[in-house]
Amino acid sequence: MRQVVYRPFLVVRAAGSGMEGTGDLLALRGDMCFPIEVKSTRADKLYLSGRTKDQYAAMVLEGERCKLMPLYAHRRKGVRGDSWRIFRVETSNLTGRLRLLEKSIPPFPTNRNGSVYLNWEDGMPLHEFISLVCSPAGSEMDALHSLESRAMKANIFQSTLPSTALEELKSAQSIPQKPLDVLAELRRRRS
Repeated sequence: MRQVVYRPFLVVRAAGSGMEGTGDLLALRGDMCFPIEVKSTRADKLYLSGRTKDQYAAMVLEGERCKLMPLYAHRRKGVRGDSWRIFRVETSNLTGRLRLLEKSIPPFPTNRNGSVYLNWEDGMPLHEFISLVCSPAGSEMDALHSLESRAMKANIFQSTLPSTALEELKSAQSIPQKPLDVLAELRRRRS
């Protein structure tokens, strides 16, 4: 859970919470955004009908229109520990990081009639979801390291960093080295 401190989201309660397609919360960060509808029940299953079915249909519509991945957060009352489960609303036009996340977050299960419902047991636990979206993989530091590695392989510049070969990485772990400032190197080359 500490990962969210290093890669935080701005979470805002949506104005007019419960309006068609907006969800209850909006979680924002530079690389992703989620409208989130929150449901809380004592039962482990929640069948959508009437207003809740209309809310789901509106979330699908807004997700398609805005290329977002709407989420449902289902809290089961009376459960000790992590009582939250996350489900994604299926949309067909996701791109970038959301498309990669789509494979990891479970969609709504469907019953034999093809109707969607929330089954708490089938959802992703909240702590796993936070680990997934707040992991350092894909962050700016990871991208910078990837850029440095490609530049070293292409012999664009001499580096004081070790190569990414496994045997050299092991030996370099015991020797502290000063990291290379890529931007300073680019400025030096331009002048």
